[in-house]
Amino acid sequence: MPTLNKLRAVKDDSPRTASLTRLRIALTIFFALDGFIFAGWVVRIPAVKEQTGASASTLGLALLGVSAGAVITMMLTGRLCRRFGSHPVTVVSGVLLALSVALPPLTHSALTLGLVLLVFGAAYGGINVAMNSAAVDLVAALRRPVMPSFHAAFSLGGMLGAGLGGLVAGHVSPTRHLLALTVIGLLVTAAVGPTLLRHDAPTAPDDRGRIRNEPASASERPSGRVRGLVLVFGLIALCTAYGEGALADWGALHLEEDLHAHPGVAAAGYSCFALAMTIGRISGTTLLERLGRTRTLVFGGATGAAGMLLGSLAPTVWLALLGFAVTGLGLANIFPVAVERAGALAGPTGVAAASTLGYGGMLLGPPMIGFMADWFSLPAALTSVAVLAGVAALIGFATRRAAVS
Repeated sequence: MPTLNKLRAVKDDSPRTASLTRLRIALTIFFALDGFIFAGWVVRIPAVKEQTGASASTLGLALLGVSAGAVITMMLTGRLCRRFGSHPVTVVSGVLLALSVALPPLTHSALTLGLVLLVFGAAYGGINVAMNSAAVDLVAALRRPVMPSFHAAFSLGGMLGAGLGGLVAGHVSPTRHLLALTVIGLLVTAAVGPTLLRHDAPTAPDDRGRIRNEPASASERPSGRVRGLVLVFGLIALCTAYGEGALADWGALHLEEDLHAHPGVAAAGYSCFALAMTIGRISGTTLLERLGRTRTLVFGGATGAAGMLLGSLAPTVWLALLGFAVTGLGLANIFPVAVERAGALAGPTGVAAASTLGYGGMLLGPPMIGFMADWFSLPAALTSVAVLAGVAALIGFATRRAAVS
């Protein structure tokens, strides 16, 4: 009889398992699409800078539009996810992201560039909160720390987008390139979006394997301690998102202007960073299962700091590329772990809060790097990435007893 009951349980659970698998594939594709489109934009920043005639500091203020738009919409997106569900919000945001990426090369001044990047950033922030909220629900339902795998897809998409951008940089105008990304984004969203729209967000089983009717985070107001922990994870996300944004926005310019790299090689700098992050995140689930979250945060922050010191101060292009790769390995799992823990503690509101703080790092990054580059030099400005990566490691270590590893 026990064997028969087990067989029935397996049979009853098979439709749920298949549904979770389909959701995981669909979400993975959306994460990859997000990285692909974002990287396609960032590798064309040098061309758009030349087109607008912006200085380093003026370009930094224009790039502020991406992060400003993202931060403005993130808390709103958390509320929309609670009201309408994270799956529909993900699909709508995917459409908006694909449409808005075609706008930057149509501008001819830093002011208009900043305004269209505000729209692009709003779509980018919306899809990131919605996707991560959906991923947090799925991680809880699967009962495995698979969050890094979604962010690995984002990094893989970024690597492909940057690689494609490097190949076409000298042959195709930014306008045609980014318009092609719009078409690709709309086609992928049309193909994958219905899977998300047909399935509600999954609920996690309790300790005895039964399915809860409602996630605790959706029905309970977070306590002061929980809100404090969400803030901690948000600060960790801020420190590392600053580094991701800095390399995305300024890495190619550093290689091209300071180390005199060919534009195609300069574009490959972000591709190296994204490839290293992809490798780190693919192995992230195994790493988390073996080391736990706290040690993953601490070791990752320390590695990222060492890598960025090399990447920013190296005298040759190839050493700088090596430094970018080491930085990618170090930072790979910090942001996904921080967002997943915040979401597990407080649901979509926690994801939105941690993401808002995280992209606050991107909000500070572009103008700060630009101003420091004008005051000192771009290599000196990029060392701030190493400083904040080290701060993330220190925060993770200092709060190791309060956070669940």
